[in-house]
Amino acid sequence: MLTLYHCMSARSFRPLWTMEEMGLGYELKMLPFPPRVFKKDYLGTNPLGTIPYFVDGETRMTESCAIPLYLVSKYGPTPLNVGVDEPDYGKFLNALLYGEATLTFPQTIYLRYTLQEPDRGLDGAASDYVKWFGARLRAATAVVADNEYYCSDRFTIADICVGYALMLAERLQIDHVFSDPVRAYWQRLTQRDGYKRALASQEKAAAEQGLVEPPMTRAAG
Repeated sequence: MLTLYHCMSARSFRPLWTMEEMGLGYELKMLPFPPRVFKKDYLGTNPLGTIPYFVDGETRMTESCAIPLYLVSKYGPTPLNVGVDEPDYGKFLNALLYGEATLTFPQTIYLRYTLQEPDRGLDGAASDYVKWFGARLRAATAVVADNEYYCSDRFTIADICVGYALMLAERLQIDHVFSDPVRAYWQRLTQRDGYKRALASQEKAAAEQGLVEPPMTRAAG
């Protein structure tokens, strides 16, 4: 059984969305955000105190863009993957890292200094990171302005990894920096049944597990 430790609409949404797209069975364990603060015994499971935390037999993983790649590689074949013999393989790998390292990183700085630690007086820095995020979206605009999906003329986990950064921006209410092509691309992704199932899955699991979220966590990554 695949097991995913997950906070509502946080980075762990990437593997959740992937599993729903692939039709895989899994157990979803819901946590308040951030779990290292509101669920301290979770540190006994994941010493980092972060999410996602993914378990598959003896395999343990913590990186939200690595887990989708693991899933499509181990439990494929699936069109969500891009093979090494395909022309867009390099573009595919680049998008996986771009979605997290380039796009989500500045959002987490904004999140920390506006929602989690607003008393530190770093609103200027937070604003700068929103501008940084907007500037880094130029690469996505260049891709999706002329393409329905990010690579290989089909929906892949590249779209999940980049798409989650857009989801987080929307929840943080910094999506005003979206270009028109990026906004249209995100709207296309939200129409996917797999995305809708992932949203429903986390809501159902939260209700069943009695998760009470601390303030301001529904916009968390």
